[in-house]
Amino acid sequence: MSYIQQNLNKIKSQLPSNVTLVAVSKTKPVEDLMEAYNAGQRIFGENKIQEMTEKWQQMPKDIEWHMIGHVQSNKVKYMIPYVKLIHGVDSLKLLKEINRQAVRWRKNINCLLQIHIAEEETKFGLNENELIELLNSDEFKEMTNIKVIGLMGMATFTDNQGQIKKEFQNLKNIFDKLQQLETLNLKLETLSMGMSGDYQLAIDCGSTMVRIGSSIFGTRN
Repeated sequence: MSYIQQNLNKIKSQLPSNVTLVAVSKTKPVEDLMEAYNAGQRIFGENKIQEMTEKWQQMPKDIEWHMIGHVQSNKVKYMIPYVKLIHGVDSLKLLKEINRQAVRWRKNINCLLQIHIAEEETKFGLNENELIELLNSDEFKEMTNIKVIGLMGMATFTDNQGQIKKEFQNLKNIFDKLQQLETLNLKLETLSMGMSGDYQLAIDCGSTMVRIGSSIFGTRN
């Protein structure tokens, strides 16, 4: 059994049954992804649309591709034919473009809205007020080909576990408050938070989807 398969099996054995594992495969060659695939992994996360599209073309078609990086509106059209979930939707403008392209392709695209929970300015995302404003907007309610199925957030890059926990709990509180909202294009079921360094803590705080790369594939090149 390969290093990648051992890592994958170890992580999977630690995850509760209600938590989905996204294998973050950005910058990794197709051979590495295929090792994970052959060990049973079917959900992969990429952060560049071009790289994800190239891998989609080369790999088995039962894979779910998740776009986990920051999305540029002008690149959206390239992933609409195949993308399963877009994690990093952080503006109404981007959501409108995803919907517009989805209409063109006659697809329905699932999205997560990215919430800014970290203290770092460099992280993208909506604050709670912007989120509520977006969900209540007429423009959002008129979007027919997208569905917001959850929220995503990234904690501050720090060793301070207390701070990370506070940020995750903050996101979970927002998620819980909005869960009773349900419309044709909104039903919050997925809470995507937690990466290689903090996924156990994220799960303790209520995460249902973790994005793990280096703990499976090794450190990035």
